[in-house]
This record gives sequence, structure tokens and C-alpha cells, in this order.
Amino acid sequence: MIDSHCHLDFDCFDSDREPLLKRCKEQDVERIFIPGTQVAHFYKLLEIQQQYSNQSIYPQIDIALGLHPYFLSEHYEHDLKVLEKTIVMHRDKLVAVGEIGLDFSLRGSLSEKVSKDIQERVFQAQLNIAKRFQLPVILHHRKSHNELIRILKQSGFDLGGIIHAFSGSLQIAEQYIELGFKLGVGGTITYPRARKTRETIKHISLEYLVLETDAPDMPIYGRQGERNSPEYLPEIVMSLAELKGESAETVIASCSNSYREAMSL
Repeated sequence: MIDSHCHLDFDCFDSDREPLLKRCKEQDVERIFIPGTQVAHFYKLLEIQQQYSNQSIYPQIDIALGLHPYFLSEHYEHDLKVLEKTIVMHRDKLVAVGEIGLDFSLRGSLSEKVSKDIQERVFQAQLNIAKRFQLPVILHHRKSHNELIRILKQSGFDLGGIIHAFSGSLQIAEQYIELGFKLGVGGTITYPRARKTRETIKHISLEYLVLETDAPDMPIYGRQGERNSPEYLPEIVMSLAELKGESAETVIASCSNSYREAMSL
């Protein structure tokens, strides 16, 4: 199994990251992708990859660097320069640019500080960086599908990537797929009440889906209030297998292959 989106660099994992990774490996989680969210964590990501990769007792660690819209600041122009400089220095260690995108659900002072205009400007700049370094992108969305699709088309971005935590209509899904993207499927589908997302995923071919936990966020049904973990990925597999009427083995093989295609591995 491959967890295509897990924030293993977040502080809540600092106290037990190593035993957690060992448990993941025992659960047959063979690979974990950690996206970047802010400049302050770039070198922590690189250190985690160096520490745990290429050791058989841990899953393979893939990483990306990017500026998440939620963490943008008034220093975003400086942060973009740091992002590009860090990619130049560590291009061989990266599989994507991300987590980037648009979040139009922000409220209060945060929405004033990180306006739609700033978000779109930073998103476009990061697409340009991804094109320069020939890397796919990991896209964050909230109330922003139409704008994301518009900018992707206008920019002519053709390196694909993954739409993290996809939730949207079948029509939206088809537009992303046409643009070369895979769709991330996580804990949302384990909730019976998530009927719209479950119905959409049910009608999307497995070849366009990848598995993810979004740990420590997006807890799985029955684990509300707990820290989410990549070791729970098998529960998402079982939910997706049931939804698609396929075996767990088929789901794992297809989604793992889709991840490798998205990341050109």
C-alpha cells in the first residue's frame, strides 16, 4: 500500500515517528508521501527522508516542497524564492511540487491576509516552478475547483499530479482526469453520510485513484477525535474495495500503480 498524502513532518508525530513507521511497514504500507506546506518545514522534510528512507524496516519516504495556501504570509514573494532555491539544491530528492492550490473557505483575518488574488498569484508561480523543474503537483482545493481548473488550463500545465482529498462531482473529476491528474481517496469514503463523494468515487475507474490518509487530519469513521495515522490505510482500502466491488488486492495494486504514474516513478 502507498499513502499518497500524509503530513508526517507535523509536530504531533515528533514523539513517536519511528515506532509509527515500523508499525506502518508491518501493516504493509510500503511507501508514504509527505507534502511540503511551508518554508519552515522544508529542511525537516529533507531530514525525515534522509533518516528513514532506504531502510527495510521503514516504508519508503517520498517528499515534495510547496507553499500551502493556508500557511501563506505577507512574505510570500520571499517564500517563493526560498522554494525555488531549495528545489534547485535538492531536486534529486523530490517527486513533486506541493501541497499547493487554492482554499476559498478561509475566514476572518486569515482570509484578509491571504486573499484570493494572492492565492492565485502564488499558485500560478508554483505551477511555473513545477514546469521549470518538470515535476508534477499536489493540489489542495476548497471551494475552488473551477478556479483551479481554469488556471491549470490557462497555464498549459501538462505534468499532472494528484488532486488531494478529492471531493466534487463526476464532471469535475473527469476534467481533472483529462488534465492528467489522479484523484486522492481518503477517510471521507469511510463515512456512510458522505453519500455524494462515495457515489462519485464509485463511478471513477480505479486507474485514476490513489490512496491517502491526510494524517494527522481527516480521521477515519469510528476514530473521530483521534490523531489520524498512515497505519490506518488498510481501513480505507477496505472501504474502497467494498465501494468498487473489487478485492482489496486489486484496489492496492491499481492505486499503487496510479501513484507511481502520477509521480513518474
